[in-house]
Amino acid sequence: MSIYVGNLSYEVKEDDLRHVFAEYGTVKNVQLPIDRETGRVRGFGFVEMESDAEETAAIEALDNAEWMGRSLKVNKAKPKTDGGSSGGRRGNYSGGGGGGSRRY
Repeated sequence: MSIYVGNLSYEVKEDDLRHVFAEYGTVKNVQLPIDRETGRVRGFGFVEMESDAEETAAIEALDNAEWMGRSLKVNKAKPKTDGGSSGGRRGNYSGGGGGGSRRY
């Protein structure tokens, strides 16, 4: 399972995201989709951690945390469902989030 991380700064790098999530466990993989037209990060990404417990700890700590001037949206990534219009989206996951406000 992966973690969806939304509302990211367009300046974020994979190493930045890896460093923040490493405080909650072993980060196995980080993906930051790049916009084909602009060549910059699309404002969201995915983090895969070693265990479900580590993912849960990271989600609880970082959802709505302020980082790089943005309020993060962090939750379990949901597999993209087939069928219907995708609205032009590509990728395997979609996500969102909500909850209280925290500063990181």
